[in-house]
Amino acid sequence: QVQLVESGGELVQPGGSLRLSCAASGFTLDYYAIGWFRQAPGKEREGVSCISSFDDRTYYADSVKGRFTISRDNAKNTVYLRMNSLKPEDTAVYYCVGEDGSSCHPTIVSADFGSWGQGTQVTVSS
Repeated sequence: QVQLVESGGELVQPGGSLRLSCAASGFTLDYYAIGWFRQAPGKEREGVSCISSFDDRTYYADSVKGRFTISRDNAKNTVYLRMNSLKPEDTAVYYCVGEDGSSCHPTIVSADFGSWGQGTQVTVSS
């Protein structure tokens, strides 16, 4: 059974950093494209970042480019999202998503991913 479990979300001050983790089970992570989405109250879901299977090509939303970094550790079957210079507008529930044998695209859309985690809350506030 494919399962994705996020962790690492918490309350952080503006300008701070967090690292989110997405632990995968039931499948081999390096065969999957893995992405991160976020959704804030009253706002549409936004594709934040994606890392492709096999070649590890990465993509980012313009809103996070230069501040967020996605990476994978295949030995730990885990994908990370490092978030620096956090802003209040980064506050949202962050979801880890995956798709078998897929590549990422510059526009990260939810329809491209069949497996979703339960989400982890990130709150950026002073």
